[in-house]
Amino acid sequence: MILAQDGINVAQNVGFGIIAAVMIFAALCVVTTNNVVHAALWLVIVLAGVAAQYVLAAAEFVAVSQVLVYVGAVMVLFLFGIMLTRAQIGREQGLNNRGWGLGIPVALVLLGVLAYAVVDAFEDTTLPAGNEVSSAGGIASNPTAIADNVLSPYLVPFLALSFILLAAAIGAIVLARKD
Repeated sequence: MILAQDGINVAQNVGFGIIAAVMIFAALCVVTTNNVVHAALWLVIVLAGVAAQYVLAAAEFVAVSQVLVYVGAVMVLFLFGIMLTRAQIGREQGLNNRGWGLGIPVALVLLGVLAYAVVDAFEDTTLPAGNEVSSAGGIASNPTAIADNVLSPYLVPFLALSFILLAAAIGAIVLARKD
């Protein structure tokens, strides 16, 4: 490993920058493409980038969950919804709102407020090293403890969400059905 003077992993920082740049490019493609299917596929790249960032942060369980839930299930549902609701395949005109220019300064103001809130809340907080227990919730860094802490209190909402996604898929099929 290449380490800087203060023990910072340079390769990890470079990897973070590359993944972040790809995610930003893909996110811009999501909102600028005129093809709905291509927008969904660019979103897959953004969500996969989030999973890659979790791997860099040594949170492999969360990364696998990200891939299974968002990249796998939710994006398949989006693509089924696009394909089953008679959306035009290919380029479409008139998808952009005429007031899109107003969204840029609003987004920049929201970015500034969010950055200020994050810096103000966590300015001198450090992450625990290695296998230490997190002070936030006492969750050990092993998958069993994370799964027990996440799925135990939230098992019923997790199952309810799966039924909502199933109902959305059935609704898309009903809407797409030709009578």
